[in-house]
Amino acid sequence: MRILFLGDVVGRAARVAVMEQVPRLRQRLDLDFVVVNGENSAGGFGITPKIAEEFYDSGVDCLTTGNHIWDQRELLGSIDRDKRMVRPANFPAGTPGRGATLLQARGGRQVLVINLMARLFMDALDDPFAAVDRLLADMAMPGVVDAIIVDFHGEASSEKMAMGHHLDGRVTLVVGTHTHVPTSDLHILRGGTAYQTDAGMCGDYDSVIGMVKEPAIARFIRKMPTERLTPAEGQPTICGLVLETDETTGLARKVEPLRLGGRLAPAWPTGFAPAESAD
Repeated sequence: MRILFLGDVVGRAARVAVMEQVPRLRQRLDLDFVVVNGENSAGGFGITPKIAEEFYDSGVDCLTTGNHIWDQRELLGSIDRDKRMVRPANFPAGTPGRGATLLQARGGRQVLVINLMARLFMDALDDPFAAVDRLLADMAMPGVVDAIIVDFHGEASSEKMAMGHHLDGRVTLVVGTHTHVPTSDLHILRGGTAYQTDAGMCGDYDSVIGMVKEPAIARFIRKMPTERLTPAEGQPTICGLVLETDETTGLARKVEPLRLGGRLAPAWPTGFAPAESAD
């Protein structure tokens, strides 16, 4: 099975680029399942039900989120009904939505997507390690599910790495989101789990983590509130990864980075399709 994961989508220009590229990528890479972190897709803060439906219509199978999940309050009225969107599983009991969802990939194969949020330099939430252990207790791979994807939304690389090793051999992929910067440590751990500290953002990298530079810089210089931060709307770079699972184990067989457009150096997963097929 081939799976595409794309990092945090920041703002309108980025979400339009992702929605345009996903159908092409599904075809060119022969993808079976697509996961996108959409928590910053509505003006850089949160996601709306309408935007979620647009992602699904473009070919996205599942949306993950993070600490900005409630920035658009209208989501509160719809998230319980949306089985294709997940919020961090270690939110307090009773929080609307779901922290994990079991979805069908192409060919009828079952993919479990889990969303977690880290605690170092983040909100004081429940233990993400205990939360994921509970979720995996009855989800053997490949017997019950064919692949398990974990989006660990957090600030500290140490916490993300610890989660990767904690889940090594039990899930297909542990990938970090939230910092909006792609890390170069994409690899397969010893137990067979693909890992990357952060997938990076889908957004304009002529920015401060996706936001217009000048107000963001002024906040650091003046240490005072400035005008509201807004997404940079230059040409975005689409950042993520493509992985292929071992059909007998559900673990990762190969994984490569994907970067398209914008200012970052391009990366096309040559082990999956010819490089010349990318725009």
